[in-house]
Amino acid sequence: MLSIALAGKPNAGKSTFYTAATMAEVDVANYPFTTIDANRGVSYVRTECPCLEREERCNAENCEDGKRYVPIELLDVAGLVPGAHEGKGLGNQFLDELTNADVIVNVVDASGGTNEKGEPVDVGDHDPLEDIDFVEEEMDLWLAGIVDRNWESVERKSRSPDFDIDDALADMLSGFGASPKQIATVLRELDYPDDPIQWDDDRREELARLVRERTKPIVVAANKIDVAPEENVERLLDLDKPVIPTTAEGELALRRAADNGLVEYDPGDETLEIGDDVNDAQREALEGLEDTMAEWGGTGVQAALDHAVYGLLDHLTAYPVEDASKWSDGSGNVLPDAHLLPSGSTPVDLAYAVHSDIGDGYLHAVDAKSNREISEEYELEEGDVIKIVSTN
Repeated sequence: MLSIALAGKPNAGKSTFYTAATMAEVDVANYPFTTIDANRGVSYVRTECPCLEREERCNAENCEDGKRYVPIELLDVAGLVPGAHEGKGLGNQFLDELTNADVIVNVVDASGGTNEKGEPVDVGDHDPLEDIDFVEEEMDLWLAGIVDRNWESVERKSRSPDFDIDDALADMLSGFGASPKQIATVLRELDYPDDPIQWDDDRREELARLVRERTKPIVVAANKIDVAPEENVERLLDLDKPVIPTTAEGELALRRAADNGLVEYDPGDETLEIGDDVNDAQREALEGLEDTMAEWGGTGVQAALDHAVYGLLDHLTAYPVEDASKWSDGSGNVLPDAHLLPSGSTPVDLAYAVHSDIGDGYLHAVDAKSNREISEEYELEEGDVIKIVSTN
């Protein structure tokens, strides 16, 4: 399961975002370091289900009338403060928790109502743009410290006649989630001396930055848009970075209202339908939220998760089935499973995602939409429905 981590300074709304996206109860409060121990839960990314191409919708648990929700892990950790890479605040704990994340959502208080330490100030008093580069810099410097502390091991390996710097760096950074392929890509972008002993601090820091960018891409959730000055949000959107306007409190309110039958709303919808059983105060609040959604295209919580997976990580959704004509499993369930795979994946990759034994026994695959056999080199596309034929 892919893992998305929520980053940001204290009190930016990470725990509210987490609660809205997972509907798990966590501490949410208006003071720094509400979160001490990391919260882990299951959330979802949203895509169109292939059942929309059929006369009837599928009976999959995570499909809502053609809106398909695919599970991912969501991680909410302690807030980040300046100097976190040196251990300030709960910095070391925060950064260590990010090691296994595939992508980061940087939750920023777009209202400017919290200072750089996450302490409440008047709305507009703090410049939210300062919170963008700050998180990236803390992560980069933290990883640069890891590289620096372990560089001696690379120097020792370099004395061996069969030394390969790609392998040495991959070994050193494997705990950070860097693959050999990613390390090789980074080294192609970096001008460096062959002898690791000649690497200086600046070059090691550049290595750390490039590895972090490659292994922990970041999307910004410009949170609290319901109370943020519009110019703040517009300035954030003008940045040369992926930025999603977000109201985590609004999403949480809608999820709870939907659970109680007060509104018609599915996560990621850009509009809502207010029911008849709401009182005047509830209607006023929901109509205000409706205006915010109309202005910014929804609450942004689902959009941030979707962009993290389908945008930054460039993944696709594929659906394995046993019956190519009915698009079902052996029990008759239509489109029961959905798998997230990197773009460029093949039917063989999908087979291994289903189960290693299925992959080991792979024979061929059938595109259920066309009912034609496809080659093992075929590159899967978003929404493909695939029958895998295997000896296992």
